[in-house]
Amino acid sequence: MSKYMFLFRGGDASRIDAQANPQEWQAHMMKWKTWMDSLAASGKLLGGEPLNKEGKVLTGRAKKITDGPFVEGKEIVGGYLMVNADNLNEAVEISKGCPIFEHDGILEVREVQELNM
Repeated sequence: MSKYMFLFRGGDASRIDAQANPQEWQAHMMKWKTWMDSLAASGKLLGGEPLNKEGKVLTGRAKKITDGPFVEGKEIVGGYLMVNADNLNEAVEISKGCPIFEHDGILEVREVQELNM
């Protein structure tokens, strides 16, 4: 079994105003919880977290520091999950249940390489 990372871009539920529509927000978050609970119950979920929008970007040999990331909202990595899967195809199938797609989000599936040092 290999480890796969799901990188979530765009599709955040920022269009749902949690204060104005608490029931809609709660329903959306419950979909995420249900999906992640099912992954945990099947032994596939290794962990994951949402990411804050603010951060710093270090660039080049000089390690120039700038505020960021400043990219289009649909390109910002908003969070990640780590899962176990037998192969890339299984990881992709697992990812299809993600609620991010309800808001036209992007989910990138990447195998985590093992470093043999």
